[in-house]
Amino acid sequence: MWTYLSETPLAQNVKYFVKWLILSAVIGIVTGLIGSAFGHGVIIATKIWEGYTWTVFFMPVAGVLIVWLYQVEHQEKNRGTDLILESISSQEEIPVITAPLIFVSSILSHLVSASAGREGAALQLGGSMGNLTGKIFRLDDRDRKVAVMCGMSGCFSALFGTPLAAGVFSLEVVSVGKMYYAALVPCLFSSFIGVAISGRLGLVPEHFSIGTIPEFDLYGAAMTVLLGILCALVGILLCQSMHKAIEWYRNHFPNLYVRILVGSGIYIMLTMIFSSRYYNGGGLHMIERCFEGEMVPVYGFLVKILFTAVALGAGFKGGEIVPTLCIGATFGYVVSGILGMPYGICTAAAMVCLFVSVTNCPVSTMFMAFELFGFEAMPYFVLGIAVSFTLSGYYGLYHSQRFVYSKIRTEYIDRKSN
Repeated sequence: MWTYLSETPLAQNVKYFVKWLILSAVIGIVTGLIGSAFGHGVIIATKIWEGYTWTVFFMPVAGVLIVWLYQVEHQEKNRGTDLILESISSQEEIPVITAPLIFVSSILSHLVSASAGREGAALQLGGSMGNLTGKIFRLDDRDRKVAVMCGMSGCFSALFGTPLAAGVFSLEVVSVGKMYYAALVPCLFSSFIGVAISGRLGLVPEHFSIGTIPEFDLYGAAMTVLLGILCALVGILLCQSMHKAIEWYRNHFPNLYVRILVGSGIYIMLTMIFSSRYYNGGGLHMIERCFEGEMVPVYGFLVKILFTAVALGAGFKGGEIVPTLCIGATFGYVVSGILGMPYGICTAAAMVCLFVSVTNCPVSTMFMAFELFGFEAMPYFVLGIAVSFTLSGYYGLYHSQRFVYSKIRTEYIDRKSN
């Protein structure tokens, strides 16, 4: 009788729930602690370069050190976030050394004001820790993949303070059109535990005030559709710029040391040309300027794309997400006058529209919008996200991201992003 009951679907679900309640708690605690340490490291590094802007001239030193660290550990071919995604969709193995390497190299990149984010590093840190946890508990291949997604959610949430978005993002980013619902409970549990720990350790969740929110009428809907279209185009430009920059560096400078030294030289030159330091660092300072209504150059979003492509293409580490949000914010701020809408709502909507255009994750993007800006502007966010997601095509920041189903037809396609 007991054997029969233990093999029923309900009993299996209960067993699964209890198992992942324990495992997700472990992963959430680990990634929350590591994410908090990394977040504080990024904050300190950012304060240093903002206070001592001459640190940018140490980019060649930081770059050489980053390349050396990866070569010493025989990880010069480590594909970063793409490796984490491939470990979920295939049998790709994540080396344990991935976590300390991305931790140190990202801090070094921020210290010299490279235009890099932190969420890409969070996905690698969390994915690596999730994979390690799976090995320690001797999980099979299917459960190990869930542990990797669980770690991604926990660390992403700990750093950015958006547990709903982080919990769903890991389910959505690997295969567009197909979500790994088996990982829903573990990822959400890990995500909320991670953000709770980081909050206790002093990391404040990101939240922006968008000010006046106009009534959502026919004109507002039309302008939101137009903004979504424009953000899709900017997203394609950003993705292509990133990929072409990496390709250009590889073709012209196959030696990793020469590559990162050349990239450092170009970045320093750009910093001297655009001496305001608006475009250095991840870009949170620029996002704040936009929401405060301070002047932002009309061409600012284009220059930020250039800075980001130069830095990350050369080999500096961190991620593309915060620069992406910065590009969206500056673009939205600039076009708000043309669209005849308040700069706050345009800045916020453009941030999430650009995010979805380069990540192809509409559900987690909607959650992110609500967690960052509140629910009052929901119609603007949802409509803009839908338009930008559809019109951005099959472009994306991550080469390993797979499009399982078409964006415009109910058909199976299974192709990688452009």
